[in-house]
Amino acid sequence: MTDAPSSRLRVALVDDEALARAVLREYLTPMEDVEVIAECANGFEAVKVVSELHPDLLFLDVQMPKLNGFEVLELVGRDVAVVFVTAYDQYALRAFEVHAVDYLLKPFSPERLADALTRARERLRRGERLPAQELVAAARPQSSRAGRILVRDGSRVHVLPLEKIDYVQAQDDYVCFRCEGKDYLKDQTLTQVEASLDPGRFVRIHRSFLLNLDRLARVETDERENRVAILTDGRRLPVSRSGYTRLSARL
Repeated sequence: MTDAPSSRLRVALVDDEALARAVLREYLTPMEDVEVIAECANGFEAVKVVSELHPDLLFLDVQMPKLNGFEVLELVGRDVAVVFVTAYDQYALRAFEVHAVDYLLKPFSPERLADALTRARERLRRGERLPAQELVAAARPQSSRAGRILVRDGSRVHVLPLEKIDYVQAQDDYVCFRCEGKDYLKDQTLTQVEASLDPGRFVRIHRSFLLNLDRLARVETDERENRVAILTDGRRLPVSRSGYTRLSARL
């Protein structure tokens, strides 16, 4: 995201409905200080556009196939300002209001759109960033858990099925997902990952490790009397005292 907006605000429209994008474009076209640089029909296109064209602002639909708006936010939240565009969704609206995020409730008027643009410009001027992870968590129904993990790599998005993840490791300000013999880094905390995953499948065995229980072969004690989790592929992970208590409760 740029440190300050230029005189022309470069925006991208993200909505799977062509008519919805057409309405937004129609409202924005008369505005001389706004330039529509891209239209995206799905979230994967949005991630690519943000990576390659660096818009100042996304108008982002919430309910889309492939990647929904919150998943897109999770992937690009630090790189671009966002105004959400949505039909009524109780969790989304509650999350927007709690985090003071601007949104347009379909159908909206040109005047309401102009208000959103004014707020977006002010947010850009102040250099404010959306609390992406917190907003995603707040918008998810409390009974819902993540069904997959999305990791951005430049303009590409890797989709990691939960059942194929061996473990998650904290690495400084990132987490590393070990999946099918490869490592995928994501800008997230291990606590945030743990809160989003099914506790019946993933267990915090150490302050730095979340383990997929399906990958556990056995637990051993090393020469220093420290417990070690032996995975089905032979990999060894440390198990803390509290981690062993949690692990024992699940086995």
